[in-house]
Amino acid sequence: MNTALMLIGLMTASANDSILSQVQHDFADNEGVKIHYVVMGEGPLVVMIHGFPDFWYSWRNQMKGLADEFRVVAVDLRGYNLSGKPQGVESYTMPRLASDILAVIQHLGEERAIIVGHDWGGAIAWTVAMTQPNMVEKLIIC
Repeated sequence: MNTALMLIGLMTASANDSILSQVQHDFADNEGVKIHYVVMGEGPLVVMIHGFPDFWYSWRNQMKGLADEFRVVAVDLRGYNLSGKPQGVESYTMPRLASDILAVIQHLGEERAIIVGHDWGGAIAWTVAMTQPNMVEKLIIC
């Protein structure tokens, strides 16, 4: 019974969350895999990478706080939420996951971004910074 009430509360909170009406949804294509992301705000680009087993929505509070000064993007990693779910373990290697982030940056018409990663997203953010340092303005791991 308590679990059911908690789920109802979470669904109600989600339905009433104003960020859902403030973000714009879009997709970047990375070699045929659609990578979903949401964006809000204007300014220097900040790309936020979620951890396991989250999706873009886990960044909602940070997005609200940053959107006054930054163009904030939160991605759904491949295999999560609205992003593509390609078959096979080889579709989920670190180089492929990092290239998804680069595809989002390029899709937005940018050359560099501040990259923020949490948990598993932190490992992906480190990989982006190590393999494409010219595309990383700053790196934040939390």
